[in-house]
Amino acid sequence: MITPSKDAPPPELRIVPIERIFAHEEHDSQRSEPLIRSLKQAEYLTNPPIVAPMGGDNYVVMDGANRTYSFRDIGYEYLLVQVAPYDSGYVDLSVWQHIISDWYEDEFHSALKNIPDVSIANGWDYTSVAQILLHDGAVLSVHGSNETISERNKTLRKVVDVYRSTAKLNRTAITDPTIIWRLYPEAIALVLFPPYNAEDIIAAAQHQAFLPPGVSRHIIQGRALKLNYPLKYLRDANTSLEEKNHHLQEWIREKLANRSVRYYAESTYQFDE
Repeated sequence: MITPSKDAPPPELRIVPIERIFAHEEHDSQRSEPLIRSLKQAEYLTNPPIVAPMGGDNYVVMDGANRTYSFRDIGYEYLLVQVAPYDSGYVDLSVWQHIISDWYEDEFHSALKNIPDVSIANGWDYTSVAQILLHDGAVLSVHGSNETISERNKTLRKVVDVYRSTAKLNRTAITDPTIIWRLYPEAIALVLFPPYNAEDIIAAAQHQAFLPPGVSRHIIQGRALKLNYPLKYLRDANTSLEEKNHHLQEWIREKLANRSVRYYAESTYQFDE
């Protein structure tokens, strides 16, 4: 686990071929479609995707699956990313929990029971692929193919697909249901996912055994935000990858020299999303 008081080094920013960047989770079309429209008009890259090396000059996206998908869909050949190796000591991997609202509990329960090759049992079971705490206090455990990472993630996709397009979905790191029910009074259920490790994430990317969107949670100390790097430099077809990265480093040094970069070590809540 990361020590909260541990100061992070400056972010490693790099421009890489987009064909070398691999997702470990499905993109969310509800987010990527408006993002594609926005990026077609954008002049700057605000928050770079964060990736980890996974061998062979390839990278797995830890955060920014929708951004990466959108840039690829538009036709970008290169993307500016922040590289954060899993073994750096500044990356912590956990999972989000899903809060489900704006749906009827009996309809949700019925939809779960109708998922092919998935069974629902009552009570806690930590060997299951997911567990569901209902607002009335009942607990369901979800069982399905789970022997390999591909089977496990396929089962999870089936479960999340049941509610992500039908109900309102919020992600949370909070696991205390009394807090969740107070903050989300319309919620009907809390979906709890089992932990993942770095090898699981890399294997999901290598084998295209995607997790559902919004399950893995990467905490990166020293995350680069509000970069505002001109996209025209990424689109420029007349400069090589080496030249692009040389210019990026010069751009970063100029930002530092002008004291335009500020480091915050505190955990924060941002209210302008």
